[in-house]
Amino acid sequence: MPEVSSGSPVWTSALEMLRVRLGGPPETVDRMAVMLRRDPYVFDLTVLPARNGVQTLDVIECHVLAGAANQLLRELRALGAGEEVSLHVDTVALSASATARSAEHLLLGPLASAPVWELVAARIREGSVYRPSFYLLLVAAGIIGAVGILTNSQIVVVGAMVVGPEYGAIAALAYGLERRTLDPVRRAAAALTVGFTLAIAATFGFAALVRAFDLQPAAFDRGLQPVSHLVGTPNFYSVVVAVVAGAVGVVSLTLDRAGTLLGVFISATTIPAAADMGVALGFGDWSEALASLGQLALNLVVLIATGVVTLAAQRSLWRRVRERPPPAVP
Repeated sequence: MPEVSSGSPVWTSALEMLRVRLGGPPETVDRMAVMLRRDPYVFDLTVLPARNGVQTLDVIECHVLAGAANQLLRELRALGAGEEVSLHVDTVALSASATARSAEHLLLGPLASAPVWELVAARIREGSVYRPSFYLLLVAAGIIGAVGILTNSQIVVVGAMVVGPEYGAIAALAYGLERRTLDPVRRAAAALTVGFTLAIAATFGFAALVRAFDLQPAAFDRGLQPVSHLVGTPNFYSVVVAVVAGAVGVVSLTLDRAGTLLGVFISATTIPAAADMGVALGFGDWSEALASLGQLALNLVVLIATGVVTLAAQRSLWRRVRERPPPAVP
């Protein structure tokens, strides 16, 4: 195996560098180019002027350290980026730059790991588009959860959690409350209300059909319903799970590490309770249905509240880090 020389490049990770592309009228783009040239966290700046009518707008492309992107994007917005000038930002999967690494260590310090809030908002907006598939997936998750409850199969209930799409709406609601913007809160609340109502109604219909044709397992008839009792009983531990899930969900979104496993974790606090309520209604168990409704409502409130608090805490933390003086250059 060949030896790696001491002069080999220093590799930066995926979220440490962003690619920025701007396109707009020459006079506005020129002002942005002047600002970008002065920024010590901007690298590989290229300006492509409009030519011969084929390219009608001037274009700027550059790389910027992600830890400095919040301030940079605010300055670009103030100059018209996103309005008369188009703005495109994406993450760089891999980059090698000793100069960029030096600037990151010597100038940014702890801010090198700061979330890029524009990207966090974009990820939340992406997950808060409530197409018909959102409601269909909630209905499907409810029915799968009902099967797991009727058969006392925890594995099937976990399968229902995988299908559940509700965390996008929960995150959007928490983000809207934290930012004090009414529109995403209203749309997310409506989507969750309609979605879980449909899921409970579909689960109720499924359970009523099972009961009408006497298809329920004998153990369920005898009252052996450990899964149902587990997911439909509000208690201290269910609150703890909801708090941890809400905090982990928001932190994962800010770090761009949200995925299927996170969705399962969030759905553990919502889908089983909704499915249990539908099953209880289908079998005429009103006390169980009421307990499951309480469990669902409690968990949703805790998830949203924890999300708001976690977002606000992260913003406050990174604001304090930003206000500290930069590390001294040796």
